[in-house]
Amino acid sequence: MRGFIVECAAVITAVFWDFGGVILSSPFEAFNAYERANGIPIDHIRTVNATDPDDNAWAKIERREVSHEEFDTLFAAESEALGHRVPGRDVIGMLYGTVRPEMVTALDRVIEAGYVTACLTNNFATDGHRDEIDAIMTRFGHVVESSKVGVRKPETEFYEIACRAAGVEPHQVVFLDDLGINLKPAKAMGMTTIKVLSADQAITDLEAVLAISLR
Repeated sequence: MRGFIVECAAVITAVFWDFGGVILSSPFEAFNAYERANGIPIDHIRTVNATDPDDNAWAKIERREVSHEEFDTLFAAESEALGHRVPGRDVIGMLYGTVRPEMVTALDRVIEAGYVTACLTNNFATDGHRDEIDAIMTRFGHVVESSKVGVRKPETEFYEIACRAAGVEPHQVVFLDDLGINLKPAKAMGMTTIKVLSADQAITDLEAVLAISLR
């Protein structure tokens, strides 16, 4: 294990972070709370998102191909077709979780250690801002947003854009995301990947790769 850590520390020069589910708590928690409150089977919203994932309402709004109003209608129709109608506007309202302060501390430690950082996020274009989130976003050396670049994770082009923006090759990157589907193409490109199940687990795994303390 010691040899593995030394090898990774010598190669890795950049840390790429997902935002929701990594820096923020997962929106899936809010989805489940909504489902329980409305008598909808648990994980129904996730099932809708995973059905036809490259061309469904979720994918289209993250690539900025549809408006919020169109997403509201499209998502409602898709969810109803799978048994339970959920308005898209309700989903949008559940996307922003709470900040995980320990992950922000880890980000700061990575920056202090001299690593290139980038936030890779599938997001919706919105007119609203949250000061706390904006303050965290300014910490990253680079921010790649699906709503601005027109492609999304797990499309390979999204990761290529991020690497070009950060000036690194995939093998120089460790990437943290809470979804395996987003990590798979990154790993295939040569990135070291960490699936985030909890803040503590993610920090421990990243400490092992970088061989530095992040707490």
